[in-house]
Amino acid sequence: MSFRTVFILVITGFCLFCGLLVVESGALQTVQSSGKGCILLQQTTDVQTPARAGEPNLSPAAPAPAPSTPQFQPASQDIGAVGGNQTDVNVPIGSTDPASGFKYQLVLDSKGAAIRTATFTEFDDRTTKAHQPLTFLSPVTVDGRTSLSMANSEFTLLDRGRRLRLDQLDWRPLGTQKLDDGGDAASFEATIVDAQDQPLLKLTKTYRVHPGQDPKNYLLDVLFNIENLTPQGQKVQYTMTGPVGLEREGPRSEMPKLVAGFRTPDGEIVSARLDLKALSKATTLQERSLNPKNPKSAFLWAAAVNKYFAAILVPLPAQGQDYANWIGGRWGMHFQRDPAQDGADETIGLAMATVPVALGPAGQTGSSQTHNFQLYLGPKEKSLFDRNPMYKQLGFVQTIDFQNCCCPASIINPLAFGILAIMKWMYGFIGNYGIVIVILVLLMRLILHPITKYSQVSMHKMSKLAPRAEEIKKKYASNKAEMNKKLMELYREQGASPIIGMLPMFIQMPIWIALWSAINTSIDLRGAPFLPVWITDLSAPDALISWPALTIPLLGWTLSSLNLLPILMGVAFYLQQKLMPMQTAAPTNPQMAQQQKMMMIMLPIIMPLALYNGPSGVNLYIMASTFAGVIEQYAIRKHIQDREEQEAKGTVPVTSKTGGKVKKKKPKPFFRF
Repeated sequence: MSFRTVFILVITGFCLFCGLLVVESGALQTVQSSGKGCILLQQTTDVQTPARAGEPNLSPAAPAPAPSTPQFQPASQDIGAVGGNQTDVNVPIGSTDPASGFKYQLVLDSKGAAIRTATFTEFDDRTTKAHQPLTFLSPVTVDGRTSLSMANSEFTLLDRGRRLRLDQLDWRPLGTQKLDDGGDAASFEATIVDAQDQPLLKLTKTYRVHPGQDPKNYLLDVLFNIENLTPQGQKVQYTMTGPVGLEREGPRSEMPKLVAGFRTPDGEIVSARLDLKALSKATTLQERSLNPKNPKSAFLWAAAVNKYFAAILVPLPAQGQDYANWIGGRWGMHFQRDPAQDGADETIGLAMATVPVALGPAGQTGSSQTHNFQLYLGPKEKSLFDRNPMYKQLGFVQTIDFQNCCCPASIINPLAFGILAIMKWMYGFIGNYGIVIVILVLLMRLILHPITKYSQVSMHKMSKLAPRAEEIKKKYASNKAEMNKKLMELYREQGASPIIGMLPMFIQMPIWIALWSAINTSIDLRGAPFLPVWITDLSAPDALISWPALTIPLLGWTLSSLNLLPILMGVAFYLQQKLMPMQTAAPTNPQMAQQQKMMMIMLPIIMPLALYNGPSGVNLYIMASTFAGVIEQYAIRKHIQDREEQEAKGTVPVTSKTGGKVKKKKPKPFFRF
């Protein structure tokens, strides 16, 4: 295989890779459909309940409750749950008023004593021009069943062999109160009763939010107390839904994922991940579970995240414990609200189940237990995670996910975090992230110019040697070993190398991927303007002219605006292809000529199409980088031409690399008389 063929394949593969990154980031707005939403729960060892139709029968040894019909037993039967007299009582705590100091407002729902909505104070909804505070968590309704964040779902009385569905119960609101630090608190209560309406257990759930500028105030406290009201000890177990219903910011994908953090025996923080695609295809609980590779690792937290924000649920250890060993299982959920929308209305969530909880007789030690949770609702920002000791110790930075694909995360992540830090520093005195991106691209081009120049010169030499290489291949076609030997001798004599010529490209690739990832996922670019009229949000398409959304038949792409940046990018790619060094020599065979022609046509078309609805910050970076590359290639090409002219005139000294004979220099005397 010739060097040109290898080079074209590498370039094509890299472009396809970039296209896949864009598709994964949702720029094409094409989402695959999947099945209906469902919540899979495990069976306990004490209670056997058959799976619903269409759901798998799961191992009875697993720690979480079994699948069951969404209902609780009425008091007239064996066991029941009693809540409030009113239905669907909404209780707001916190505020979206920036002057209040709160980071968000929660609307609590008596149904399941859950969070109905969580709305940010500092971040706006970017889907419309009249920006409103961003609602991050929302109810999810599938087939008439509504799931809410932090709802108590299945509650099992293990000694009695009974299970209740508490997310269908309207808990009794106990009112709100002001905390000493100016925060808000609200509580709900439910009672488990027997057939004679005698109370068995009292359940109390309390939410607390705190104002202030400290990073820890992105946390809210959730306290769940279980109190035994009988003279006998009881053993119970429950499941709590975590964050669900992450809202999407417009039609493009927000890369929703579930992430769980663990601490290995040697103290390292590691994570397990499940994305929306994996959850939509999962058919077993094992495929939905968030488990570490090392089973001895201790569970720290689980989170539902999208491109910019995270909802991280942290179960707090009991007194005297290092880890929350009362959590027995955690798994993901997949919801599709409306199957008719062809997968465009999908979302995810998570759930946790406890191990069996033993309660002592009423009035005695151990008759009551309180499980404490903390829920982080805020941006995925490394500097914020580093400023707070708790966030840093628990490894919240693991929720930040760069699309590293072909490069290891150990290489991409440090590079991307370093680039983000540089961008933040530059923004401090420039004040415009669009200008920061352009300057950063130019700086990267300048730093990498020696490598790029070396690569281009080597490629040019290889292209000029192509006719002689073809002659060697024809002459030694029947002797592969001799052919390779002669080719290596030719390349060595002329100072060219196929491997060395391509090596700089692979050295640069992680840097460009890290730069692309940093710009694509930086929350600082969300809502950041570049130009006052044209590019007003670097996290959205530039949309020079907008119109009602149109769906392109067969492809399923949504077109709602004229985006100028991708078109300019296509022009830049075309000019770059025209200046490629391999164009300086005529192709040696028709097949190679056809390959070059296809590259000239396809690349300037594929990339703008793939990135047409991509964030303008990413498109600005690629367009600036490509135009800078055009100028750089023009300068390198002129350098090569000038050198060739000088060599032709004999004004450039011959060297061994150019095939000449080097004249030995006479040694200089130690000193002159």
